[in-house]
Order: sequence, then structure tokens, then C-alpha cells
Amino acid sequence: MTVTAQSVGKAEPVRTAGARQSVGSRIAGRLSGGLVRVVLIVVGLFWLVPTIGLLVSSLRAPQDMSASGWWTVFSKPSQLTVDSYQKLLENSDITSSLLNTVLITVPATVLVVVIGALAGYAFAWMEFPGRDWWFLGVVSLLVVPVQVALIPIAELFGKLGLFGTILGVILFHTGFGLPFAVFLLRNFFAEIPRELLEAARLDGAGELRLFARVVMPLGGPAIASLGIFQFLWVWNDMLVALVFTKSGTQPITVALQTQVRQFGNNIDVLAPGAFISMVIPLAVFFAFQKQFVSGVMAGAVK
Repeated sequence: MTVTAQSVGKAEPVRTAGARQSVGSRIAGRLSGGLVRVVLIVVGLFWLVPTIGLLVSSLRAPQDMSASGWWTVFSKPSQLTVDSYQKLLENSDITSSLLNTVLITVPATVLVVVIGALAGYAFAWMEFPGRDWWFLGVVSLLVVPVQVALIPIAELFGKLGLFGTILGVILFHTGFGLPFAVFLLRNFFAEIPRELLEAARLDGAGELRLFARVVMPLGGPAIASLGIFQFLWVWNDMLVALVFTKSGTQPITVALQTQVRQFGNNIDVLAPGAFISMVIPLAVFFAFQKQFVSGVMAGAVK
């Protein structure tokens, strides 16, 4: 009788744990079903409401926008028109600023990716005096706020003749983008198996060939992630451009802000300009979405 009682007493926690596990499994199964998908879709649509509203506003006439909200277009689709985009193309300030944005963003992104990749490889796999101290110095630059460097660098660019030029803005964005680029790529390159690099060296590959043929292809996801981060940061920047540019070199963010200050009622130009300024980085992000996710998840699973 004693053995039976003990066996019964020992069996009860097992049944309780099994019951708890089955309840947890049922809850997890429900959460992973269609309900979560519906919730995520609703959240995503809610997040896209401002973008949809801006798109619809850019396709409406100014008198319609002043008379009613953008959502009335669903009951009156005849309000949709492309006249605002035609006026946008006729606005030389907006079109030239859009070109300036491309001229600033593309070189600033390419320079940060190329220099950051070279420096990251050097810090990860090349031996030179003070390597760790140099890397620590680069990482410490991550804590320097952009606002602290605006006035000193503006004075320096003024003495060098770079203030108010596109080149000056490119150099500023490149300098402040490099610390994060070196930190990210160095840590990613350091995870490459040493045996793979040694095998390439035994085959006669030099450092540059090793970097181009082995490291760069393996570091594609991290490089793509860095490129997306840098592109979005430079494209959407207004503070640096507002300080370092002048008339004729302003990007689209500053040009739109100037249009609001000077012509507060020209929404037919501002709406399509703001939408184009927003949709281009979105297109870049979705074009490289797979590489971005791979770069963010790199190293998470061994």
C-alpha cells in the first residue's frame, strides 16, 4: 500500500505538467494561426495610412484638398488627377533639389560601404601595430553627436572652400557614417572561418584579391544592410543639409521645407514632392529586403 501511494503521489505532478504543456501548446498553436496574421495585416495597413493619404493627396486638385479630406476620393474617384505632378516637373527648385539629393546620397553611400569594408577587413584579419587601440578609437566615435560637430566642421569647410557645396555634404555624411560601418563590417568579417582565408592564401591570393574574391561575396548581406542604413539616413537628412548647403545645392528635404516657408498654400507641389521623396527610399528598401534581413540575422543562428 505504501508503494502504491508513493507511486500515485509521484504520478500526479507528471499529469499536471502534461496538462500545462498541452494548454501552452494549444495557446501557441492559436497564436501562430490566422489570427496573428490578420492582426499583423491590420497593423501594417494602419502604419501605411499616412503614405496612402499622401499619395491620394498628391493626386487631387488643390480646391478638392481644401474642401474635403483625402478619404473622400474613394466615393468620388473623379477627383484623381496628375496635374500636380506636371506642376512639380515644371518647378525647377524641386527637380534640381531631387537631382542634388541623388548626387549627395549615392556617393556618400558608396564611399561609406567601400571604405568601411576595407577598414573592417583590415581590423578583422590584418596584423599591424596598435590595431585594437585604433579600432577602439573608431568605435568611440559612435558616441559623438552630429550636432556637436556642425559648427567646427562648418568653419573648417569654410576655410577649405567646401561650405555650401555638394562635396562638403558628402564628406560630412561619409565621415559620420564610417564609424558604424567599420564596427558593423569588422564584427561580421571576423566570423569568417580562418581556414577559408588561409586556404586562399595558400593558393597565392594576395590581400586585395582575398578581399575581393572571398570576403566581399561572403559579406554581401552585411554590406547590403549597411548600404540601406546609410542610404536612408542620407536621403532623409535635413539637419546637415540645412547647415551645409545653399541655394542651388539643397536636397529635396530642404527644398520642401523652403517651399512651405515661402509658399504655404502650394500644396499641389508639396504633396507630390513629399511623396516622391518618401517613395524612393521605400523602393530601395524593398528591393534589397532579402539582403537586409540576411544581414540583420547574420550570426544569430550558428
